[in-house]
Amino acid sequence: MTFLSIFFELFMTFFVIGLFTIGGGYAMLSLIQTQVVSVHGWLDEGTFTDIVAISQMTPGPIGINCATYVGYDVFSHAGAGEFLCIMGSFTATLAVVLPSFIIVLFLCKAYTKFSDNKIFSGVMTGLKPAVAGLIGAAAVILITPENFPDWKSWMLFAAAFIASIWFRLNPIAAIIMGGVAGILIY
Repeated sequence: MTFLSIFFELFMTFFVIGLFTIGGGYAMLSLIQTQVVSVHGWLDEGTFTDIVAISQMTPGPIGINCATYVGYDVFSHAGAGEFLCIMGSFTATLAVVLPSFIIVLFLCKAYTKFSDNKIFSGVMTGLKPAVAGLIGAAAVILITPENFPDWKSWMLFAAAFIASIWFRLNPIAAIIMGGVAGILIY
């Protein structure tokens, strides 16, 4: 198998994974494992497990991190040089992100085109409470003893909430300040 055919197969595999995976990076993992280990045989089960562990530890979405590492390892195991390994990472990462980019681009175009349409505006207005409910449900799920083990955690949460709502603190500033406060307190 030539390196060019590996590039093509790698791109197509991760493009399809990115196109048909709904539910985020963790939902991608089983598809990536099936394709990379079982279908193409690029990696063994142990190597894939290591890649998932590294993907969880590094910042960023796990599905994209996994694609990046798999792209590198596929070419590394094929005996390619460092440049081709890096290009493999780039190829897999681009392929897994590209479908979402295209879909969002299409939705932005549709939104711009139909934003004045009364039916479209009604649908978008109706979706706002649903989105707020989903975000609220996620917040309720995250309020567990593991995430808020003591009163200090609750105080950090309350401070961030008050700063965000009443003082309109930028979310990035709240995250940074919460991180610094967490380091100082714990």
